[in-house]
Amino acid sequence: MLSHRSPSPRRRPKGAFLAGVLGAVLALLAGAAGTAAAAPPPAGERLKPGTAYMGAGQRVHGGPAAEDGPSLGALSPTTGVQGIDVSHWQGSINWTSVRNAGIQFAWIKATEGTGYEDARFGANYTGAYHAGVIRGAYHFALPNASGGAVQADFFASNGGAWSRDNLTLPGVLDIEHNPYGAMCYGLSTTQMRTWINDFHTAYKARTGRDVVIYTTASWWNTCTGNWTGMYSKSPLWVAHWTSSTSPTIPSGFPTWTVWQYTSTGSVPGVSGNVDRNKFNGSRDRLLALANNTP
Repeated sequence: MLSHRSPSPRRRPKGAFLAGVLGAVLALLAGAAGTAAAAPPPAGERLKPGTAYMGAGQRVHGGPAAEDGPSLGALSPTTGVQGIDVSHWQGSINWTSVRNAGIQFAWIKATEGTGYEDARFGANYTGAYHAGVIRGAYHFALPNASGGAVQADFFASNGGAWSRDNLTLPGVLDIEHNPYGAMCYGLSTTQMRTWINDFHTAYKARTGRDVVIYTTASWWNTCTGNWTGMYSKSPLWVAHWTSSTSPTIPSGFPTWTVWQYTSTGSVPGVSGNVDRNKFNGSRDRLLALANNTP
C-alpha cells in the first residue's frame, strides 16, 4: 500500500514572512477599531435599490432632518442612555468596543422593501447581543413596492422577530423621504396612512409588539397629513440632526421615545461616521421597552 507523505515545507523568503506578520498585526488593529465598508454616496446622489439606510432620504433630498444647523454642537445630547443605528455601510463593527464606550442600544438594518436583506445584519445582530448591547432590527420601507402587510411579513421573517430576553428591542419601521424618487412614494396621504397602519397590524400579529416608527417631522407632516392615528400605538423615533436640547417632532405625536440627533457621530469600534441616538428615559425604561413590561 502506498503511503502518503506531506510535502517538505518550503522556506519562505524573509520579506514574505515579515509581510505576513505585518498583515496579521494590521488585521488585529482593524478588528479592534472596526473595518469600514465603502462610504455612502455623497448627499444628493441617488442610491442603488436595497442600499438605503436610516437618514438616506434626508441626505438625498437635502437634509430636512438637519434644519436647525450643524450636528454635535456644544449642547448635543450625548448624556443619558445612548445608542446607535447601523447597516452594511459601517462595515465590520467591534461590538465589545461599542459597548465599552457607553453605547447601550442599537438598531440594525435587516430588510428593505420586499426582497432586500442587509448583508451585515446577521453579524451585527449577533455581535451586538454577545457584547451586551440591547439591539433590535429595522426595515427600510418602500411603500411604492407593495402593501404594508407584505413588507411587515418580510421583515418579521428576516430579522424583525422579537423575544423577551432582556436584549431585544421591538422592530422599527423606517419611513422617510424616498431616496430613490418622489418624496411620498407616489401615495396620497390617505393611502400612506393605510399603508402604515397595515404594516403595524401585520407586524403586531406576527410578533405581539407595536412597531417603532422612525421618521422626520417634515416627512410625516407632509406625507401623512399630520396624522395622529399612530401616537397611541407606536413609539416615535424622530430624526432631527441638531445641537438643540430637544428635537422637532411630527405633529401627530405628543412626545418622542428615541431621538437620532446626528448622522455624523463617532463611536469606538465603528469606523467612520455613525448615527447617534438618545433614549428618552432611564435604562430601566429602555429595558421595559425591550421586554414589553410596564
